[in-house]
Amino acid sequence: MKLESDGILISLRPFGERDCVARVFTSDFGIMCGMMRGAQIARKNKPLVGQVGAVSWVARLDSQLGAFHWDAEKNLATEIMFLAQPLQFMNSAFALISALVPEREKYGALYVQTLDLLKNLPVAPVDAYLKWEIGLLRELGYALNLSACSGCGARVGLEYLSPRTGRAVCVDCATPYRDKLYRLPVDLNITRRFLERACFAQGIELPNARRVL
Repeated sequence: MKLESDGILISLRPFGERDCVARVFTSDFGIMCGMMRGAQIARKNKPLVGQVGAVSWVARLDSQLGAFHWDAEKNLATEIMFLAQPLQFMNSAFALISALVPEREKYGALYVQTLDLLKNLPVAPVDAYLKWEIGLLRELGYALNLSACSGCGARVGLEYLSPRTGRAVCVDCATPYRDKLYRLPVDLNITRRFLERACFAQGIELPNARRVL
């Protein structure tokens, strides 16, 4: 069988002396895993993490690892590679996708958000990455709702966030529970706690690339 799509190369792991096992986050099929023949020794069109391109995956059976043909169009990580913080954010995003997004399930919105992340990381790394993590949580079923208080519906005075529901809480409703609530605005410490919950639900640990941020 053969599957074709556009994708982002998010992982390359050496296999033997010539080949690599790759993960590609595709627009049509989500995460796909396969072999890239000669990836370690290629001189022309060398596959690199962060590239965006056209990909085809071929295997005799759907259950097999299969092999990729990768045609890179551009490398969105070129600028990022020389910037420490944006590079950390890119590695974290790719590790979270690999860990939390199931294979062969389409995540079209997250794919577009990941492209936007790579384009914006050199300009506004923290804001771009925080926005991406909030989007990832939404795709995983942990959407943060900051529009109204979960207790009374108020739209002003929203200074807290419920760790249980992910919904905002106003000052008045928060009074008895302040020591159990997160303080707004949302930052990477807050999204990390929700990501840890998502990892726990899948029986895995938060990827190291995210822990070191």
